Amino acid sequence: MRILLTNDDGIQSDGLFALVDSLGSLKNDRGEQLHEIWVVAPEHERSGVSHAMTLKKPTKLRKQGEHRYSCSGTPADCVIVAGLGVLHEAPDVVISGINKGPNLGTDIIYSGTCGAARQAALEGIPAIAVSCASFGDNLEYGGLTSFVASNLEKLIALWKPDSFININGPSTSCTDLCAVWANPGKNRYLDNLKCFDGADGYTYCFLAEGRQERTPDIYSDHHAVSQGFIALSLVEIHPRALHDTALNGTFVFEAPNLHSGSEVKH
Repeated sequence: MRILLTNDDGIQSDGLFALVDSLGSLKNDRGEQLHEIWVVAPEHERSGVSHAMTLKKPTKLRKQGEHRYSCSGTPADCVIVAGLGVLHEAPDVVISGINKGPNLGTDIIYSGTCGAARQAALEGIPAIAVSCASFGDNLEYGGLTSFVASNLEKLIALWKPDSFININGPSTSCTDLCAVWANPGKNRYLDNLKCFDGADGYTYCFLAEGRQERTPDIYSDHHAVSQGFIALSLVEIHPRALHDTALNGTFVFEAPNLHSGSEVKH
């Protein structure tokens, strides 16, 4: 299987190295490496860039080793240039992560890790985003890498077109973690902004660490992780309208010179 790995923490991320080591250690019956692993990841950390893409300037690649490239662009850029400029064909699966920190609930909107997985899914490629839902400098990725490596084919079988699989799990070396289906929860971010007036006439605004409020839900990914489980969600990639679809094709407000109940002609 040809696997493309990427992330938003950068090419030197411990979580990325952990995935490479775990997937690369898998062997077939002849003792040969089971998977062909490629890495195209941002040259620097690109957390919080969501699905941003580089459009007005070139994206630069630098070869860092066999099947290993750093990219000047975003995580979504990495998926695009990997397929069109490095592999020259679609991989069998794209795995984005392991992210340093959670991508739970509303985090998914902002996440560069999930942005890369979403881009792969838009290209029709099975896609998995993986995040270690803990904070700190010395995270343990063994539990998540073991889960992904030992269940990779099963995870790909769970994937559906127009979606990506979002996985969050605890920081642990335990290799017998249980995974549960969960809905992405709802987060409310209470941000903190610090501003300073510079001598150059600009006001410099820094988004400082705030806090989050999570809507209680026993079926949410937040709750599953808090109970020590791996949370797995199948996330739709296309926007979904909330208005009554029975209204489609009708005017929102009565148009001038038209009778009430008129519809758009198709």
